[in-house]
Amino acid sequence: MVIKQLVYLLALARERHFGAAAERSHISQPTLSAAIRQLEEELGVPIVERGNRFIGFTAEGERVLDYARRIVSDCDSLRQELGELRSGMIGQLRIGVVPSALTTMPLITVPFARAHPKVTITILSMTSIEIQSGLDDFSLEAGLTYLDNEPLQNARTLPLYREEYILLTPVDGPFAGRETVRWVEAAEVPLCLLTPDMQNRRIIDRVFRSIDREPRAVIETNSMINLSLHVGSGQWSAVMPSTFPRLFGLPVQTMALPLIEPETTHGIGIVVADRMLQQPLARALFNEASKLDFRQILADQGRLKQ
Repeated sequence: MVIKQLVYLLALARERHFGAAAERSHISQPTLSAAIRQLEEELGVPIVERGNRFIGFTAEGERVLDYARRIVSDCDSLRQELGELRSGMIGQLRIGVVPSALTTMPLITVPFARAHPKVTITILSMTSIEIQSGLDDFSLEAGLTYLDNEPLQNARTLPLYREEYILLTPVDGPFAGRETVRWVEAAEVPLCLLTPDMQNRRIIDRVFRSIDREPRAVIETNSMINLSLHVGSGQWSAVMPSTFPRLFGLPVQTMALPLIEPETTHGIGIVVADRMLQQPLARALFNEASKLDFRQILADQGRLKQ
């Protein structure tokens, strides 16, 4: 058994297609198929259910996949450790981020990249459920997500800040001249909201239910930018994290009003898998983020209340 066989197997698990897996692995399809057949012969079990096209993995194959993820991840960690000893941290750091926290990600990645210039950083917009899955199957080194609403399992956490909420709304709309908006009032206007698979949306729905209201969701999207663009049309409002305007500022002819009654906040932070052998890149990210006074940075920018 060689590591490359396991890498090819993981590529097939991601792509669910022999040709696409081979292309992703930069080899020919016959080479990939032969490597997996050789792995089956060496282990003495069928791994892939074959037909005219890829069907899936056998029960034995699913177990092999579990071990393959761990083995390949440990090999990556070894390379990272050795690279750090020779010439500094190297490798690819993959971070899953919930959409509501994407605007704060540069506050972490900029100092990290400065400290570890040889590391490639990949940032992926994901739901909190996808982040959990990515940490579990070794496809992510870390996540930036909610910590206290639907906490992740088997994870180490580093709290960074409390997410607060605003109503992004037209300046000449029903809240013109206001400085704050009550949640009960926000329930009465047509809203653009994230899709229900997003934890931010589930938080918002829960707040509205707590005051016996149902939000009037006219537009649903999994993109915070899409929310902002629709509010900019002047027809709708949107409940958003107070940190969002720091990326592009406010759309023309819109304003951001703090949502009150009830006061609502939720913790956002770094998460890494809680394993005995910690991945070096995850550990490095954790260490760099722990040096930041996140709340003070955001307060200085006027994105959070002091």
